[in-house]
Amino acid sequence: MEEKLFHLVEKGTSAVMVVQEAARQLKEAGFEELSFSTGWGLTENGRYYVRHHDTALFAFTIGARAEFRKAVRIGAAHTDFPCLRIKPNPDISAGGYGQVNVEVYGGAILNTWLDRPLSISGRVALQSEDVLHPEIRYLSVERPLLVIPNLAIHMNREINKGLELNKQTDMLPILGLIDENLKEQKMLMDFLGKELQVEPEKILDYELWAYCAEKPRYTGIQEEFILSPRLDNLTSVQSLLTGLIRGKREIGLNVAAFFDHEEVGSRTKQGAGSLMLLTLLEKINASLGKTEEQMRQRLYDAFFLSVDVAHGLHPNQMGKMDLTNKPVLGRGLCIKEAGSQSYATDCEAVAVIEQICRKYKIPYQKFVNRSDLAGGGTLGSIASSILSVRTVDLGVPVLAMHSAVETMGAADMKALTRLMTAYYSDLDESMK
Repeated sequence: MEEKLFHLVEKGTSAVMVVQEAARQLKEAGFEELSFSTGWGLTENGRYYVRHHDTALFAFTIGARAEFRKAVRIGAAHTDFPCLRIKPNPDISAGGYGQVNVEVYGGAILNTWLDRPLSISGRVALQSEDVLHPEIRYLSVERPLLVIPNLAIHMNREINKGLELNKQTDMLPILGLIDENLKEQKMLMDFLGKELQVEPEKILDYELWAYCAEKPRYTGIQEEFILSPRLDNLTSVQSLLTGLIRGKREIGLNVAAFFDHEEVGSRTKQGAGSLMLLTLLEKINASLGKTEEQMRQRLYDAFFLSVDVAHGLHPNQMGKMDLTNKPVLGRGLCIKEAGSQSYATDCEAVAVIEQICRKYKIPYQKFVNRSDLAGGGTLGSIASSILSVRTVDLGVPVLAMHSAVETMGAADMKALTRLMTAYYSDLDESMK
């Protein structure tokens, strides 16, 4: 399980690269790629995937009998993560250094991005003959390119009393040293031109991100922990992929949705707040020759898993947790609940997941925020408000969520993947 996660973390350096790696895994497993712009000829036992604007992807499998007589099972995760977005006109010269102008994407813990090896990933739009269809190139630089150095303690004696970073002035990465013999330098744009083998003037725009270039690794006396960038939310992406590929149902439809922009609200054309999941289900329904009424009936009994990481108990900050709901790393996946509905979980849906976990001896825990602390939210409530189906929010517990490097229990990835495999299977057969 962990090997696949490690590979996804190393290759999934931006949302577009996460989708590319997911598509590779699906294709290798025999899934057929479709397009939203064409008609679909779906078949029994079919396995398919379709990309949406490069950074979202939907995959689905149809049972041996292409019927909607049994419920639709949907799982969803997000492909994005907190990082630094590179702005247009990115090149800055300061004191002999070449820097890159960035903005913070999502709720990153800023100080964790200091003194880390960073690099660049995303997509670039180039000048083309067809003005309505620019040429799109993809880029993921594996070697470290950038660094945001801390200020030495000798220049800020109060640093250990608390560090407040300005998102505009304190988070600018250094790319290199300026050549003083040149009047004007566009260090990053020149680099992009060389990487893409085009003239920099042909680069019209881009969606490029500075990502943490550290590798995932084990830690702990028995290597019981995983220390890695992007555990939020590539743990969920990989578990859904593995579960969908391994799972098999005689009758029914399995769907895995991978949305973008969860970290900034989900209300975009690639996000869970769009109508794309509903559009997908309608297109599948029509391709199988089913009526709208048949789809409505099946969706009423559908089930939705919003898979995203949870907060684990921090041994140095135990007072930050609820009194009785304190997930510990390594003791199983985590079901998340909130009276505010920031997590979409309801008791009937939780009971379904608990029964699956108990049936197959999958360890699980529950998480609820302290009553006096506002927690985060997920795409679950947003998506379920559109589909109006039973929903559970769950995922692996982690420490340092939204840090450049997060920590999880290695055993929890196994538990989550086993649950996803059972969920996407005929439940009496999935774990034999």
